[in-house]
Amino acid sequence: MTRRAVRGWAACMMVLGSIACTRVESPPADGAGADERTGVLEAVRDRGALRCGIAQGAGFATPDDQGRWRGFDVDFCRAIAVAVLGDSNAVEFIPYTMQQRFSGLQSGEVDVLVNGTSITSSRAMGRGFHFGPVYLYDGQGFLLDRSLNVASAVELDGASVCVRQGTTTELNLTDFARRHGIQIRPVVIEDLRAAVSAVAGSRCDAITQDMAGLATTRTMLADPDRYRLLPDRISKEPIAPVLRFGDDAWLAVINWVFWATIQAEEFGLTRRNVAAALNSDNPTIRRFLGLEPGIADAFGLDARWPYRVIEAVGNYGEIFERHVGPNTALGLPRGPNRLWTNGGLLYAPPFR
Repeated sequence: MTRRAVRGWAACMMVLGSIACTRVESPPADGAGADERTGVLEAVRDRGALRCGIAQGAGFATPDDQGRWRGFDVDFCRAIAVAVLGDSNAVEFIPYTMQQRFSGLQSGEVDVLVNGTSITSSRAMGRGFHFGPVYLYDGQGFLLDRSLNVASAVELDGASVCVRQGTTTELNLTDFARRHGIQIRPVVIEDLRAAVSAVAGSRCDAITQDMAGLATTRTMLADPDRYRLLPDRISKEPIAPVLRFGDDAWLAVINWVFWATIQAEEFGLTRRNVAAALNSDNPTIRRFLGLEPGIADAFGLDARWPYRVIEAVGNYGEIFERHVGPNTALGLPRGPNRLWTNGGLLYAPPFR
């Protein structure tokens, strides 16, 4: 009997004072392969490497001169690998376009997407994906040449605006135009490089996408200072890791790995001081670092996995500042991505 079938026996009800159980065996989700049926966590361990789907872009996922992937999304992939395999290098990075990402996940080519995907009801309920915690609160905006003298997106009446294929940005743009009674002509483009060519060659007056993506696009232009980001946000874009539906254990691992980076920042634990924190007499911190009982180990993780994650990639604030923060080429402010204790939206459940 498979574990899926065993779980199905739990469908019980009271009948004439006794308990009657009916076996309910759910079939694997569409696109689920052997990894899904045996459990992604077990498959990753057997393989000895995490397969992480990313989207190449400055600040988020780019290879350096030695071919090593670096970036905001990359560090979260490495954090998962540390927690599950104890090695930040045990990751196979697979770059996707926006059109390829979901088919790559559904086919089992990757174990998780960490590539700037927004949570939407249609993706969760219509396409059957699990989403982990929001790790970047973003919103759709506009990038354009300063010479156009546009101060707000409502002034784009009659403009041509580039939108990326395979995303929700075109629908958001259409809704925005209808809401404000203006005419905007969408110009569909394939990827960031196409966007750069389009705006540099005046094929479109502006580009619209998530603000983080626009910041990346601006770094690719020959004269970044010539272009500005408008202050408008026309959508909510909660960015989260994406998983195939139906694997609760894998979802739980992903959840707690991402939350660990947030909790570490709240504790003030950094790559530099986390080793010294092993001598802390604070029971909450000791429990978080795996020095005292308290964190469930039902999935066979090393008790000190949060310590190893912070040692390898740092806390959330360090990851943000290192790759996309105000002192980087992207220059993104923390904004809503501050801790809840500092006026932001980032919040981790208790590690106990």
